[in-house]
Amino acid sequence: MSLEWFDRVCEELQDHLESICEQYDEVGQMTIVRAAKHPRIEFFVDSDDDVREYFCTIFFDPLNNEFYVRTLELENDYFSKAILPDIEDIIEEVHESFHDFLEEDEDDFDEDWEEDDDLLEAVNVEWAAPEVVAFTNEEEVRVTLQFGVIEETGDGILRRMTRIQTDDQELIEDESHFIFTKEEAETILALIASNLNTLKKYE
Repeated sequence: MSLEWFDRVCEELQDHLESICEQYDEVGQMTIVRAAKHPRIEFFVDSDDDVREYFCTIFFDPLNNEFYVRTLELENDYFSKAILPDIEDIIEEVHESFHDFLEEDEDDFDEDWEEDDDLLEAVNVEWAAPEVVAFTNEEEVRVTLQFGVIEETGDGILRRMTRIQTDDQELIEDESHFIFTKEEAETILALIASNLNTLKKYE
């Protein structure tokens, strides 16, 4: 059983992917697992918290000298096998899997925003004070903060509104929320107080 075809593809694959996709060139990485009954090439990106997120695995069958991918068929609960005859098919499979992964990541981010909005609709918030201007930059950027209490739980909630005036006079608004308990509030205040001098003002 020879791994000559496997080694050749491994050598060429990364360069091919970087040349056809700018996004992959920026964040895409691959690792080779050669010491296995069916060697494989795993593709991943490193998340912000240094966790590897794998989006594609290409297997190699040394007996039949062929690459393949496995897909879980949810309806029948078994893995199907799709053969990738040449390096172009492998590149296409990895490239499509990479962009599918990016789209799923964006969808998860959108769902987080939707869940945040749904939460505010489901609870009653008593805003203790009107919005307070935290930062403004010559009417182009304006950041306000507002503190409230969730009536059902007694937790605190901080609303942050960022309003940006574009050059064509379009107003862009971004709203985010942070919910915390009284105990967490005390810890947050202590952390901020002890590290305030290390922060830098917006320039």
